[in-house]
Amino acid sequence: MKNNPVALITGASRGIGAATAIHFARNGYDICINYNVDHQSAKQVAQQASNYGVCVEIIQANVSQDSEVVAMFKKLYSIFGKLDVLVNNAGILKPQMPLLKMSAERINTVLTTNITSAFLCSREAVKLMLAGGSIVNVSSGAAKTGSPHEYIDYAASKGAIDTFTIGLAKELAARNIRVNCVRPGLIYTDMHSDGGEPNRVDRLKHGLPLGRGGKPEEVASAIYFLASSAASFTTGSFIDVAGGS
Repeated sequence: MKNNPVALITGASRGIGAATAIHFARNGYDICINYNVDHQSAKQVAQQASNYGVCVEIIQANVSQDSEVVAMFKKLYSIFGKLDVLVNNAGILKPQMPLLKMSAERINTVLTTNITSAFLCSREAVKLMLAGGSIVNVSSGAAKTGSPHEYIDYAASKGAIDTFTIGLAKELAARNIRVNCVRPGLIYTDMHSDGGEPNRVDRLKHGLPLGRGGKPEEVASAIYFLASSAASFTTGSFIDVAGGS
């Protein structure tokens, strides 16, 4: 039986999460693909990842819910018996609007989904990383810009992820668990459709120093680097994959 390292990627049915799952599989990791709603897309990602000869499992869970997170990690352990890498990628974006139009329901949904999920999954991951491991959080360039007039709730949630990364890295260093973060910028993913502007990258890309939008695979490469032994002396750090912005 192979003794491949094991990676769990949350929100891995599309976009950056899907690209990350495939990238880790290509590099010899057994993969756990988490999704919440879209089983068919998660299955397609799993099929692509399994082409690299690794073990791939799909686990449905709303990672903002404590009981579902606990159940997911229990199932993961029963299948793999360990966890080496957690990628906290799951997140949502609501339609663009200024704060004056935002409801408490919307704000709380975004914050719970984007922040609480990372806390809960990291808590359970630490319990399995007895020999050490790596956690990579996916934040956003919005954490630095604030996304005024569009989705400051999303931006605020990613600012919280940045702070969470710094604190958790210090908290877990003695356990040989590294915690780092990637901040994507304008990346071609379906999330922009969730925000009501599917062509947002094309509208804004010319304002970037590199003059183009990014690909999910470019973010996946940065995530993989931070999780890998090549970054063994790196914790509490950030990589901006944002075209120079």
